[in-house]
Amino acid sequence: MELKSVGFVGGGRITRVLLERLAGRGLPRLVVSDSDASARARLAAAFPAVEATADNRVAAAQDVVFLALHPPALKSVLPQLAGALRGDAVVVSLAPVLTLEALGALAVGFGRFARMIPNAPSLLGQGYNPVAYAAALTSSERQRLEAVFDLWGAHPEVEEESLEAYAVLTAMGPTYLWFQLQELRELAVRFGLSGPAAEAGLAATVHGAAAMLLESGLPPADVLDTIPVHPIKEREAAIRAAYEELLPALLAKLEAARSRGTTGA
Repeated sequence: MELKSVGFVGGGRITRVLLERLAGRGLPRLVVSDSDASARARLAAAFPAVEATADNRVAAAQDVVFLALHPPALKSVLPQLAGALRGDAVVVSLAPVLTLEALGALAVGFGRFARMIPNAPSLLGQGYNPVAYAAALTSSERQRLEAVFDLWGAHPEVEEESLEAYAVLTAMGPTYLWFQLQELRELAVRFGLSGPAAEAGLAATVHGAAAMLLESGLPPADVLDTIPVHPIKEREAAIRAAYEELLPALLAKLEAARSRGTTGA
């Protein structure tokens, strides 16, 4: 079936990220719903081709529907959409925690779901957006979704149980690095490099460093040993401790919430 319309229930940050690549692709209809008038105004200003509405049921009545709400809000809103969802529609939840089974129960038996954990670099078409599909979706329906997902970057199919881990790694991962990279960018300019020179050097360094760690075949300790001077080595323990303290606890919290939602507790 030809894709003619896409709806987003929720017009917040991740919807705006995804619309950067989706708007202007020639879809006959692109609808975003949000109860916040200021959010609708931002959408209308940034994406003139988008129909912004306060009515979630209008956004839900499209060929493909993205649920861009946090889990608590989604639990409240999804039951209200059950009658608006078309029988041949496919619904993609962008939320962690709520499983495909839980989504089906909230939608009063509608089972044509996928779950995707979106990643902010999708704005540039360089995202990493793991996906899990409900068994009810046919291969042709998956292909229709993948044609949209391709706009945003990589979208590997993964086990649903791993999506919360990806939420911590890929969805939130840029926030662990961006502030450090921006600090280096600003310092490089203070050191006398031009803005473009600092940015080119930083981009090449980041890409090369990731490739060195992940693709060289060297053990991590040997990778670290390829550079003799480690200027912030005395602070590394504190940074590692922050990762060890905060991220496993965050994942445990997400997995516990998923378990409660699955069991109905």
